[in-house]
Amino acid sequence: MSLPARDHDPAPAGVSAPAGTHAPAGASASAGASASAGTSTPAGASASAGTSASAGTFASAGAPTPPGTPAPTEPPARPGLRADRLVPTAQGLRDAAARHGAPGRNAVVMTMGALHEGHATLIRAARARVGEDGFVVVTVFVNPLQFGAGEDLDRYPRTLDADLELALGAGASVVFAPSVDEVYPGGEPQVRITAGPMGERLEGASRPGHFDGMLTVVAKLLHLTAPDLAFFGQKDAQQLALIRRMVRDLNFPVEVVGVETVREEDGLALSSRNRYLSAGERRTALALSRALFAGQERLAAQEALRARADALPNGRDRAENRAEALSRLGEARAAADAHAVAQAAECAGPGAVRAAARAVLDEAAKAEPPLTLDYLALVDPADFTEVADDHAGQAVLAVAARVGSTRLIDNIPLSFGPPSPESPTLGAAT
Repeated sequence: MSLPARDHDPAPAGVSAPAGTHAPAGASASAGASASAGTSTPAGASASAGTSASAGTFASAGAPTPPGTPAPTEPPARPGLRADRLVPTAQGLRDAAARHGAPGRNAVVMTMGALHEGHATLIRAARARVGEDGFVVVTVFVNPLQFGAGEDLDRYPRTLDADLELALGAGASVVFAPSVDEVYPGGEPQVRITAGPMGERLEGASRPGHFDGMLTVVAKLLHLTAPDLAFFGQKDAQQLALIRRMVRDLNFPVEVVGVETVREEDGLALSSRNRYLSAGERRTALALSRALFAGQERLAAQEALRARADALPNGRDRAENRAEALSRLGEARAAADAHAVAQAAECAGPGAVRAAARAVLDEAAKAEPPLTLDYLALVDPADFTEVADDHAGQAVLAVAARVGSTRLIDNIPLSFGPPSPESPTLGAAT
């Protein structure tokens, strides 16, 4: 899930998009309604016809209805919109599912709107898994619970018409775009999901309470959409990890599927917030993906040396002896190569990967405009704690930084040595 406007990312799933993105979206009022702008997690919100949801506020439930007020109805069709495929209420969603029947499996893709190719990739992945007979729901809801101080709901992008066309074109059966009152009919909920210690690290440290709000709305949307599968972008890796944990700990009957981050041609993780970058800011922002790839390349080189060393008879001891012999013969380049092979184990740790990535980010901090680093972390995907120098198995190299007024996140999965069965990959389903 990402933040609103320039500071936050409307990525999939309340969520990243790749997303990177990351994700890791905005809402648009349907049928002339004004929707509250959203935060950074799955879903983006849209007010139902004739209603107005004020940004970041909850309408009081049970308010008296003035005499002669007509009962709420489904939003009228508008030019370019297929009204039967856009549903603003839970009852409308149930009716759409009933019309569809149940020959296949159901899937959900949660977004905050302002959809792009990263979201389309999630929707296509969902359609591929459930098949032609399956039912794919794309939610567009901006969740007020995820907003903290200084996160401006009113500036969040609202593109519901375009979102509907993109979602249907990518394979969605319906788009569920509820109002805040529809999702929280009693006003701000008193009972919420708590993210726990993992929700206080990295993104959670930068945005206190954000992940509690994200998990609460994801739980609600899972109940409302009742899917067999839920698709989220790996760009919002910490969000994905927390959703997996919630589903496992609270016994949600759903399979969580992570989808690889989608990137633009220059390597920048796709994000709705990229539109806020000037040409100069975008050049600086490319340091995020370059840093991640530098770490990945360093690890690949180290693992190749490790494999060569392990393949030698007697392993590294044989390589060290060979290096000494070649040195005595004056074969400097061959000796250096043999020495590198012999030292592969010592140089192939997480520390070297962090150093390679940080070198790129340090250079970007001197650029104009500069990159301001929030964090660079190499973490265990199971709990998002920093990995030790002797770590073996899966890891996530994650970065967050500001360029101008825009905050960006990105990450890449890595594997150190033989994978550990206890450490799931980001793309694995739960």
